[in-house]
Amino acid sequence: MAPLKSLLLTSLATLATASPLIADPSSLHARQFGTGSTANDLESGSCKDVTFIFARGSTEIGNMGTVIGPPVCDQLKSKLGSDKVACQGVGGGYTAGLMQNALPQNTDPNSISAAKQMFTMANSKCPNTKIVAGGYSQGSAVIDNAIQELSSEVKDQTVGVVLFGFTRNVQDHGQIPNYPKDDVKVYCAVGDLVCDDTLVVTAMHLTYGVDAGDAASFLVSKVQAAGSSTSSSSDSSSSSGAASLGLGSSSGSGLGSLFGF
Repeated sequence: MAPLKSLLLTSLATLATASPLIADPSSLHARQFGTGSTANDLESGSCKDVTFIFARGSTEIGNMGTVIGPPVCDQLKSKLGSDKVACQGVGGGYTAGLMQNALPQNTDPNSISAAKQMFTMANSKCPNTKIVAGGYSQGSAVIDNAIQELSSEVKDQTVGVVLFGFTRNVQDHGQIPNYPKDDVKVYCAVGDLVCDDTLVVTAMHLTYGVDAGDAASFLVSKVQAAGSSTSSSSDSSSSSGAASLGLGSSSGSGLGSLFGF
């Protein structure tokens, strides 16, 4: 374990000094658009149409970190409306320590449990919200493992996931086991060796802020698709009810048109 600890600490030191200019724009972004390193909209706020649950990377501050969590939150609010999105970081039992990366699940049970608690809270507190999620570095493993352990009800409510610097990319074949592959988008920068089943951290591991807009667009597309699916289901039920009353279903009035979220 000592050599591994040394490798992790050396990698962290390299990460901190190799590219200080990469981390700075994230801090500027947070100051400009409002989302800082901590977000508790779900725990402390009212229910929104969309709930974004995010797990930060190892050693990142707050419960959202600074590299990619806050920018994705801001982009979601920009695209959907700030009054439509609640952002919630995973804290509590998830301390984002370094050594947990070396465990079989690339994180520890307490961290996974802390993330599951956020998903369960979103479901129980806001049953009509559409859950989207994201994770960075160790946080990607936290979200990956947590989603696998969710009940089918909560898993169905989770409509899209983005993973950055996915530490389980090789083990889980670029997806989340037992969760729809099309609802997951993995971001692995060229040269980020964390995505290649190693614990070697390079400067490329800090570059995911540039993917915030694309990631948010992906999640928005999943939210809209889920909204369309719900509308389609409701419309089908209404048509069946009308038919049973002898009203017919082809009046030509356009009432069968569907409007997604």
